[in-house]
Amino acid sequence: MNNVIDRLPRITETRWICLTLMGVCSAFQIPKDPPRQFKLTAQSAHFWKLIDRRTVLQRVAGDFGFTEGPVWDPRGFLYVSDEEQNRIFRLYPDGRRESIFQTGDPDGSTLDRDHELITTASVLRAVVKVQPDGSYRVLADKYHGKRFNSPNDIVLGPDGALYFTDPTLDLPKVEQQEIPFQGVYRLGLDGVVRLLTRELAQPNGLAFSPDGKRLYIDDSERCDIRVYDVSSSGDLSNGRVFATEAGPPKSGVPDGMRVDQDGDLFVTGPLGVWVWDVSGKHLGTIVMPEQPANLAWGDADLRTLYITATTSVYRIKTTTRGYVPYMDEPRSRVRLKSSQ
Repeated sequence: MNNVIDRLPRITETRWICLTLMGVCSAFQIPKDPPRQFKLTAQSAHFWKLIDRRTVLQRVAGDFGFTEGPVWDPRGFLYVSDEEQNRIFRLYPDGRRESIFQTGDPDGSTLDRDHELITTASVLRAVVKVQPDGSYRVLADKYHGKRFNSPNDIVLGPDGALYFTDPTLDLPKVEQQEIPFQGVYRLGLDGVVRLLTRELAQPNGLAFSPDGKRLYIDDSERCDIRVYDVSSSGDLSNGRVFATEAGPPKSGVPDGMRVDQDGDLFVTGPLGVWVWDVSGKHLGTIVMPEQPANLAWGDADLRTLYITATTSVYRIKTTTRGYVPYMDEPRSRVRLKSSQ
C-alpha cells in the first residue's frame, strides 16, 4: 500500500490516499491543512519596540531542500546551508545564489574572528573551515579519541574560541555513537577541545549575551532554553532553565537563536520565532509560513533578521540592532587578552 502511494504524483493543494475495496484501488483527494500565514503575536507591549506592527515578511529565495546555518558576511551576502542538497550557498539580498561548498548535511555555521567561514558537517561528524576554493580543513572531529556525534550549531565566543553543540540529531544512521552523551564544547585557538557540559538531552542552538558573560543553549528534546554563566576562561557554571518553548505536536522545537544588542533573544520554536527579554519573559512570536530552523542578523545596519525556514529564506526588518560576535572585534580582543 505505501509503495502505491509513493508512486502517485504529488500535487500542491491536496494529498492522495489509496484505498483498496473489493480488489479495486481508488484514489481520493484529502484536503491539506491550511498553510500557515505570517503574523506578529505580542505577549507584551515591549514586543512592538523591537518590531514595527506594519513590518512585512519578505521571501528572499525558495526551492531549497532544507535550509539551515545562516551567516551574514559583511561583504553583503548570506551563507546558507541546505541539508538536503548537501551544499552551502552564498545568497545575495536580491535572491541570487552561488554554491560554494559541498559536504554531507551541513548545518550551523559562523564566521571566526578573521571572517573565515566555519561550519558543522554532520556526515563528517566534524567542525570544518571552508576554504575559498571550496575545499575544507577539519578543525576538530574527536573528543578524547572518540568521534563526535553530529556537530550541530556553532558560535564565536568572546575569547575568540569556537563553541558548538554535539547532539545525535543528525548522526548518520549507519554509524555508531562513540561518545556516550550529547555535549557542548569549546574549541580553543590552540586547537584543544574542551567539554563544557553534558547535561542537556539534545543541545542545539546557542548564543552569547552581548557582554559575553552568559551563554544560552536550547535543548530540542526537552523544549527549553538553558543559560549558563561564563568565566573568562570559557568555563560554564550555574546552569538553569531560562525559558520553555512548548507548542502543539509537530509545530517545531527550539533550534537556532540570536540576540540583539540589548540582550533580547530571538529563538526559533513552535510556529515561528519566539522573542524573549533578558529576564526570560516571552515578548511575542513571529509566526512563519514555513517552520524555521535558524536565523541571523544581516544587512549593513544589522537590523534585519534573515530566517531559514524549511525550503526558503525569509527576511524581516526590526527596530532593534543585532549582536554579531565576529563583527564586535574590539570586545573580542579585550576578552581574549584578559583570559591569557
